[in-house]
Amino acid sequence: MSDSDAYSYEYDESDAGSESHPDEEAFEYTDDDEAKEDAAVNIENTYYNAKASRDNGDFEEAAEGFESVVKMEVETNRNNAGIDEDNTMEIDESKSQLLAPLKYHGSWSYKAIKQLIKLHLRSFSDKKDFNSNSSSVVRDYERMLRVASSSDSGISPNAVEKGVNGMLERVSSLVNNSNSGDSTSESTARTLAREVYDLTLRAFHPNEGISPNERLWSKTNLKYGQLLYEMNETSKLQAVIKDLLASTSCNGAESDAMSSDNAVQSGTHTMEIAALQIQLYSRLKDTKKLRAAYHSAMAVRGGIPHPRTLAMIQELGGKMHMDARNFDDACQAFFQAFKSYDEAGDRARLRCLKYLVMASMLHASSINPFDSHEARAHRDDPEIVAMTNLVQAFHNDDVKKFEGILQKNEGRIMDDEFVREHVADLLRTIRTQVILRTIGPYTRIRLMRIAQDLNNIPVEDVEGLLVSLILDGKLDGRIDQVNGVLVKASSRGGSTSAATSDNSPSADAGKITRCIGMMESRNIAAITQLTSALDHLTEVLTKLSSKGVLNQQASH
Repeated sequence: MSDSDAYSYEYDESDAGSESHPDEEAFEYTDDDEAKEDAAVNIENTYYNAKASRDNGDFEEAAEGFESVVKMEVETNRNNAGIDEDNTMEIDESKSQLLAPLKYHGSWSYKAIKQLIKLHLRSFSDKKDFNSNSSSVVRDYERMLRVASSSDSGISPNAVEKGVNGMLERVSSLVNNSNSGDSTSESTARTLAREVYDLTLRAFHPNEGISPNERLWSKTNLKYGQLLYEMNETSKLQAVIKDLLASTSCNGAESDAMSSDNAVQSGTHTMEIAALQIQLYSRLKDTKKLRAAYHSAMAVRGGIPHPRTLAMIQELGGKMHMDARNFDDACQAFFQAFKSYDEAGDRARLRCLKYLVMASMLHASSINPFDSHEARAHRDDPEIVAMTNLVQAFHNDDVKKFEGILQKNEGRIMDDEFVREHVADLLRTIRTQVILRTIGPYTRIRLMRIAQDLNNIPVEDVEGLLVSLILDGKLDGRIDQVNGVLVKASSRGGSTSAATSDNSPSADAGKITRCIGMMESRNIAAITQLTSALDHLTEVLTKLSSKGVLNQQASH
């Protein structure tokens, strides 16, 4: 034995003799620590083995593996706490039994339960036993919320929010992607979504939840409101909006002097609620409330909502202006919506670009919407090429080409319900432009000639357009219905007057007189036709009577 070995041996012996108890405690602590590390390694390995089974398509084995992770971690934590009783779903007795936090679960249990929910949702998407998978999703999602709300789980708030938002998005997409032809899957998906959102709102309610989180509760309510709008459940959507408004008013009363950051958050939240209101009132056709909600949203200062939220507000505002025939404001709203959608990278920008083009044409603007550099970048897009051609035909007063594009449904223009609602207005606008151009150099022109220039529409439609132009003060003339001629009035200088801007009483009286004259002409024409018909009937009866007399004479 070397000197160093002897020294080492003597040192250990003396040390053990004088301070044996502290060293023994240190040694025992090291063994416990190693045991904990071994248990943690086993749990981690089991978790990743289960993920590997999932990736290989063995979902049953993966589910068993994830359940094993939960049981192993609960058992380890219970042993560390010196508890021998086996109750994996033990709850925190200090909380209410309704959605109470689960004890002895940790981060690995939280991750494993999330994976189990994803497996159930995948089976649901594959249309395998809807009811069973739906109940499994609800059961495990509730378990995930209870684990996340436990004080000893060690799960960070960011991890909780990320996990909850991920699950909500998966459930919402399940509803949106459900086959409308399969009523069973659609109904089950909607029921599942309601239950998942209700559990989330209960868990994070600011006053009554097991894990109060006002920010997450508000964001969940906003997502739920959007989903309810897409599911066309207006009554429940109204209840959600009511809860959100009540929460906002309470917060405003509690903090009168807000910091700049809080002011921004409050403004953003207000605009997001207004976006839900605008969607609801637009669907309900409640114009008064829609206009109030829109102006309220536009009056918010300091809010920084997501560009998609702002775009949606502007888009529905543009539709509101279109219904009010306020085409100038509609153009501005659609253009802002187009830019916001473009900023968000949303394909809905092309839809708003179509609406912008339509509003511009109805406004009879000479400005081409594609002249802006934002819109010019999309003019060659397959969905926009047809609208580009439509604008060119409009500015060139080419009615035949304009109607041909609409009839052929180039670029699926007519697939949009909002566009279809305004097709009649578009045709009326371009036909009005063509009429004014056609009659410009003439003092008298046949209605049939105008009808030919308008792609051979009925003469009755031409008369209706001319009457509108006369009443609107854009045409000074009268219609000779008997001869089918438009007679324009001459100005004092001898030239024809295609339009007048005189708003004097005498001018109005002249318009009324001309309209009365047109009505009288129409009545005279009708009377003439009736007289001709009666004359013809009299002639026929006379002939029949004469034939009867001759037949009687022949018989005698």
